[in-house]
Amino acid sequence: MTERSRLLTDWLLLAGFCGFLFFFGLAHFGLVGADEPRYAQIAREMLVRHDWITPTLDGRPWLEKPALYYWQAMLAYHIFGVSDSAARLPSAIDATLMIFAVYYFLRRFRPGFELDGALMTASLAGVIGFARAASMDMPLSAAFTIALLAWFAWYESGSKCFLTLFYAFLGLGMLAKGPVAPVLAAIIIVVFVLSIRSTALLARTLWLPGITLFCAVAVPWYVAVQMRNPEFFRVFILEHNLARFRTNLYHHTEPLWYFVPVLLLALIPWTMFVVAAAMEVARAWWQRRAISSTESLNIFLVIWILIPVIFFSMSQSKLPGYILPALPAGALLVAEYARTRIAENARSDILLTSLHSIVASLPLALAMMLPFILFQHRIPWNRWAAVSFAFAAVLAIGIALTLRAPAGLRMLRLVTLVPVVLAVAAILRLGAPSLDATLSARPLAEQITKADNRRLPLAVLLTSRETEYGLQFYRNQSIARYESGQVPSGEHLVVAPEGLRKGVEKRAAGRRVTYLGSFAAQGLDYYWVGAAVSSGSR
Repeated sequence: MTERSRLLTDWLLLAGFCGFLFFFGLAHFGLVGADEPRYAQIAREMLVRHDWITPTLDGRPWLEKPALYYWQAMLAYHIFGVSDSAARLPSAIDATLMIFAVYYFLRRFRPGFELDGALMTASLAGVIGFARAASMDMPLSAAFTIALLAWFAWYESGSKCFLTLFYAFLGLGMLAKGPVAPVLAAIIIVVFVLSIRSTALLARTLWLPGITLFCAVAVPWYVAVQMRNPEFFRVFILEHNLARFRTNLYHHTEPLWYFVPVLLLALIPWTMFVVAAAMEVARAWWQRRAISSTESLNIFLVIWILIPVIFFSMSQSKLPGYILPALPAGALLVAEYARTRIAENARSDILLTSLHSIVASLPLALAMMLPFILFQHRIPWNRWAAVSFAFAAVLAIGIALTLRAPAGLRMLRLVTLVPVVLAVAAILRLGAPSLDATLSARPLAEQITKADNRRLPLAVLLTSRETEYGLQFYRNQSIARYESGQVPSGEHLVVAPEGLRKGVEKRAAGRRVTYLGSFAAQGLDYYWVGAAVSSGSR
């Protein structure tokens, strides 16, 4: 096979896997959580107003996050129309760009294992999950990953083209989620420079044309939004960056060790190999041998993994997406580990391959049982569970036997991708309807719309933010909250937890209340409430 045909084959494989893992079935279940529908609605409002500066929700400025995701979603809406898939499209595209960047980096600086490294990155559980989410996490992670790969490429090659890319994508990271991108990058680079004892590298990194480019990419929007919204600095910088880090202002408190299990789960199916590779790097560093170019990359990758975990562990506010930028380094570390072991003709450790086989296969069993888990909130012990675990066990045995063969490590990527693809397929085919019913407001909105042919105003009572923001996106209308005193004066509909009719009637102050239906999957009822009777008509 010629080099050109091999390159084309690699690109087609990457495109196929990214197409399935990131793009296929984006609308199989509706937007979930509070963030997805909220961010999707903000982008819709910005598009309707033709405003590329100020994010708004329900017509009011929403200044918690920068604008990169909103811009991408606006373009997707303009081309494809407003939908679940269009709202999630920016993350899928950004993840794909990240995977191709990983491929190019490895092909240019560690040739021979570039396809494996790129596919390993694409198959990480955290990457797949956030690549299919309408959020800022993947835009940040993609920009951050490309920036750090570009910096290391500059470190090895000395080419200012890579340093230019570093500053450009760091600027995009600043537009994706704020100062966290340059702050994390700076810490990682400083720790790496200190670890290899080359402080002169810091001075060379602070390249004036690059800093100017970073400012040209990131600063104009920040200046424009501050000029239009004088409260922006207080809301975004002081509250949603500094206060979020230092205090539990937004009620996302978790224990100090929270990100350790989150990281291990997000690295599935490569968790065991990441741990083994990191331990190998630590052992080599502890022996204080002369650092080769391969070892310098490994040290850089371990630092890249650890710094986000340590940094956000000190934060009083913790969410799983915070450490997404660390995940690509884990896959690259595995790729380097496997490449080195293959070059040394080493066989895999039996304990490592056994644990890897279990970790890679177990998610398939859980994916097959997802409908039961979502509705029963536990792992069922029935015939289907037995079939699911048996299927996963057979697959795990097959993976372990393959990896124990003399050329087993050369098959590592192939055999590990099998359960990943099957698990994603099971989630989309078996679990999507359950995810839609239990976690998204889309089926509830559709059910309400069937009962409401006049598109009446909609209110909620004692429901979650997820329900409120979901209904706002799918109904594309303002949502009033009864408990906040926002009771519409005219006819309207109200959604409340099951059995809370008396609470609705009490807050409706004697107005006629008619039960319309219920959405049992989420324990919600919805009612019609008549218009308030004016004093002059009594």
